Amino acid sequence: MSLSLLHRSSGPANRVGAVFLLGCLAVVCLFAAEPFQAAAEPLPNIVIVYADDMGYGDLAVQNTDSKIPTPNLDRLASEGMRFTDAHSSSGICTPSRYALLTGRYHWRKFHGIVNSWGESVFDPHRTTLPEMLKSRGYATACIGKWHLGWDWAALRKPGAQMIGTGRKRTWPADAYDWSQPIPDGPLAHGFDHYFGDDVPNFPPYAWIKDDRVVQPPTVPYAPNPEPDEGSAEGRPGPMVDGWRQDDVMPTLTEHVVKWVSQTAKDDRPFFLYWPWTSPHAPIIPTEAWKGKTNAGPYGDFMAQSDHHLGQLLNTLDQNGLTENTLLIFSADNGPEKYAYERIRNHDHRSTGPLRGLKRDIWEGGHRVPMLIRWPGHVQPGTVNDGLISQVDLFATLAAVVGADVPEGMAEDSHDQTALLRGESSARDSVVHNTYANKFAFREGDWVLVDAKTGNHSAVPAWFDEAFGYAKDDSSAALYRLSDDLSQHDNLIDRYPDKADDLRAKLNRTRTHGEVRALK
Repeated sequence: MSLSLLHRSSGPANRVGAVFLLGCLAVVCLFAAEPFQAAAEPLPNIVIVYADDMGYGDLAVQNTDSKIPTPNLDRLASEGMRFTDAHSSSGICTPSRYALLTGRYHWRKFHGIVNSWGESVFDPHRTTLPEMLKSRGYATACIGKWHLGWDWAALRKPGAQMIGTGRKRTWPADAYDWSQPIPDGPLAHGFDHYFGDDVPNFPPYAWIKDDRVVQPPTVPYAPNPEPDEGSAEGRPGPMVDGWRQDDVMPTLTEHVVKWVSQTAKDDRPFFLYWPWTSPHAPIIPTEAWKGKTNAGPYGDFMAQSDHHLGQLLNTLDQNGLTENTLLIFSADNGPEKYAYERIRNHDHRSTGPLRGLKRDIWEGGHRVPMLIRWPGHVQPGTVNDGLISQVDLFATLAAVVGADVPEGMAEDSHDQTALLRGESSARDSVVHNTYANKFAFREGDWVLVDAKTGNHSAVPAWFDEAFGYAKDDSSAALYRLSDDLSQHDNLIDRYPDKADDLRAKLNRTRTHGEVRALK
């Protein structure tokens, strides 16, 4: 109601009503949330840098015992906000990426990754984060690892046959017409531009620009170079002749620098989603970075990746973009299984104090690094212990740019702009999941692991012995993370009512959706 309407009648009853309504308006104004961004300010550029298989303890700034220097990640933390209780949706990559880009828990649709030659995980009607930002005039680009599927069948020649047997079964290079566009990739889901190799250890081993391969793959995959730590993990399939996997991160970084520098000349705000292929296997630092750390080849690959982040930060500085760019750094899940031997060989613990690795529903599988820098809006050098999930980025960025979340979309996403201001988190619970029928539920300080174990990755006996993890035959586990972040002490027998309460809330969320969606 406008204030002018309150003065159209001067009768006593209306004067009393006017005073009452003015009082109500004053109360509403007093308690209304302060807008995160002044209306006169230009829309910020938005950058999401998404590491692959990076552990919570791989950042020097949050692991005092780290053997890996990360000066650019440390810089980002000192210039922004570091979150200590941030979570990916899954303990593996495709589901976490889906959740980040849709604001929806992955397990509402699927659990596993997109395998070689797999179809898109996106439903045509579902609004993605770049589509939402395009509605506000953003130029959008994805540069790096996609791993959310394409319609490869559209390129497949009639009568083409797969080759190989078992796990080595794949499509040969001549099964495809590589001159044709590849449908249902990034350009079909909100991005104006894509450049990358889709998945670094999946075919085709080739660069894709927008929706076409840059150079057709013609030879069978062979790892080049062989990794010095872990496995090459390359799936069989066609490869561009001369393809080197240690060229991938440098090439992606060059493309990022070029795209940002060119886009800076435009009047439009931009959204850059830069999903790294590192430090995921194959662990292949370039020659210039070998031996640069005390944490082996993985440490060198991490340090190289940090350097690539520095190249982006310098590009933003040089183009005068830093002050009006909201930059988010996070990772899709915890570190790969090679992290166990890294402890023995180099005394570097990639998960820091957390239990578990990639694939697990222990904290180490999904509690991930998160740094957010936005000058003038996010207090620099702050550490935030509030609970946040990557599914919250959709609603948060919608609030930042003044966009409406479409009806029925981003149903698990919470607007966390108050948390960015240093206030309370908009969420008090979050669901953890990697594989079907194995869930954990977090509320406040408590987490229920509603399964016989939070493990999926095999745990070496020496690790359990060295770090005090005893055999536990319980059918579920309850932990109070404020006292036991490393998840040693199962409290389910001492607090069965708390476990029952959390299980009921987990089931309600799985059946009906987040509380925000129910309002």
